[in-house]
Amino acid sequence: MKSFAATTAALAALLPLVHGHGFVTSPQPRMPGPAMKAACGNQVEINQQSDNYGNIQGELQVAATQNDYNAAECDIWLCKGYKFDDNKDNVFSYKAGQTIDFGVDIRAPHTGVANVSVVDTASNSVIGQPLISWDVYASTATGVKPDETSFKVTLPTDLPSKCATAGNCVLQWYWYAQSIDQTYESCIDFTVGGGSASGSGSSSSGSTTSMPATAKTTTAAVQSSSASVQPLTTLATQARQGTTPTQAAGSNSGSSSSSNGAGTAASGIPTGSAQDTLEYVRAVFQYLAGN
Repeated sequence: MKSFAATTAALAALLPLVHGHGFVTSPQPRMPGPAMKAACGNQVEINQQSDNYGNIQGELQVAATQNDYNAAECDIWLCKGYKFDDNKDNVFSYKAGQTIDFGVDIRAPHTGVANVSVVDTASNSVIGQPLISWDVYASTATGVKPDETSFKVTLPTDLPSKCATAGNCVLQWYWYAQSIDQTYESCIDFTVGGGSASGSGSSSSGSTTSMPATAKTTTAAVQSSSASVQPLTTLATQARQGTTPTQAAGSNSGSSSSSNGAGTAASGIPTGSAQDTLEYVRAVFQYLAGN
């Protein structure tokens, strides 16, 4: 019989696969595909095909044991490594100043910070300021609030001309769940033309779904709020690249301190809130029940 420690370690490696917690549902975001597989490796792409709600730290844990993971080509801190080449038929056409409805599905709350920004894909950097931001998001104390999953953003009227070309700019929803040290991202490919308009826009694969609520949130820099909540090391949040990727208003990129860009595994039973612990236990039992 395997020891308890060995069994726990095996479960820890699988938790990222069953622990996905957040993804944009509208507008239709980037999805994984062959281009991601070529850059990030077969197992990383399979991981995201099976659970596109998963977090970046979970992807890196899978990548750590794979020879076909190319950290530079994958660029995993941009859109979780999802590639434009897999999503060329899903590009939205917007106008400067247009209002866009967003829908997000959060499957479990974890206190963190979040924003939606226009990101330059060549440099993985925010253009201007976030379009909307939360200094407390998906709190375990209050649960997920309606305006955290159904809200509107307005495109700036002064976006650079590069955003007129598909693939150069994305709308990126970013959630860093500090309480469990997990990072979630979804990206919407778009182009922007002249003039101004309101509405949800359209893409080559269809139109967006209208959402009823408008978010009323602060635009405080998320970096200042992140200092008040210390990351919680858990079995499900291992092997991140370099330092914790706390995202300030003007930064989206993560850094790597390991030679293969996959980080170093760490472990420990959750020691945060009772809800965090219960979610960990539930994830383990869900895995056992399915196997």
